[in-house]
Amino acid sequence: MNKLYLWGIIFTALMLLFTYMSVAGSEGGLNDDIVNILAIAGAVALVLISVFVVIKYVRQMQTDTADGQLADESWDGIGEYLNEVPKGWAIMFLLTMVWGMWYFTVGYPVNAYSQIGEYNEDTAAHNEKFNAQYASITGERLVEMGESVFLAECKICHGIAADGIDGKAANLNVRIEANVVKHVVENGSNNSLLGSEMPMPDRNGLFNNNTGALITDAEIDAVSAYVANGMSGAGADVFAGTCAACHGEDGKGMEYVAPSVATFTPELVTNILNHGKKGVIGEMPKFDRLNAKQKEAVGAYITSLSK
Repeated sequence: MNKLYLWGIIFTALMLLFTYMSVAGSEGGLNDDIVNILAIAGAVALVLISVFVVIKYVRQMQTDTADGQLADESWDGIGEYLNEVPKGWAIMFLLTMVWGMWYFTVGYPVNAYSQIGEYNEDTAAHNEKFNAQYASITGERLVEMGESVFLAECKICHGIAADGIDGKAANLNVRIEANVVKHVVENGSNNSLLGSEMPMPDRNGLFNNNTGALITDAEIDAVSAYVANGMSGAGADVFAGTCAACHGEDGKGMEYVAPSVATFTPELVTNILNHGKKGVIGEMPKFDRLNAKQKEAVGAYITSLSK
């Protein structure tokens, strides 16, 4: 008998024996378990097919001789025959591609179990339960919840005391600082502070109604200091002539027009958490991982800091 066939038989026998021992020796063994029966049937088929294919092509390499027309190109003296692609191979290749597209879109992966999907479903269910359980919380309890969320999510940038860690982030113990006001006046704002895109124009669109002229550098410095100083001091006339039309005479904003620049409000903080914010310090990301009640609580806590 040809040695190749002999080694094929020996290898097949060993593999089948190993497969049988692995399955039969497992808990439950075969015992009419359809999963184990299918597993061993598949293993047998795989071994037989693999050995048959290997023997076929090894024998072909031993006995076949190359023939046909060589291509003009060669690589390091190695030529390539101009043979057509075997029809069976081409059909199998195309069928494999069709099966692959079916498998990835309909058969399994797209519709498969996903840990991320399960996590998202669990998170959504937890948020619904959380919102229902704590929907009635108001007042000091809401502020206490907001402090807990702040310490878990916000302190890394704003600091435990919410002081901004030496300019790393906004100091939340005051409504707004002079450099922030100046940046917004000079560059405008489009940060969805009202929950929707209501952009404030830059300095080229801001007029002092008292003088009828565009706001000047000196007026920008004055109104920035005025707003940062809690709506007091020099710059009141500039604010009244340029800013009060949108932000109100007291700076507490106007619904659907402009946000409060005098005090924080829970709604303002919630909108910042929902949309993020760009400013003179940098960019703050939005916080999608917080649910609506948590954002409301953070708003209540931050509002309580600047009172």
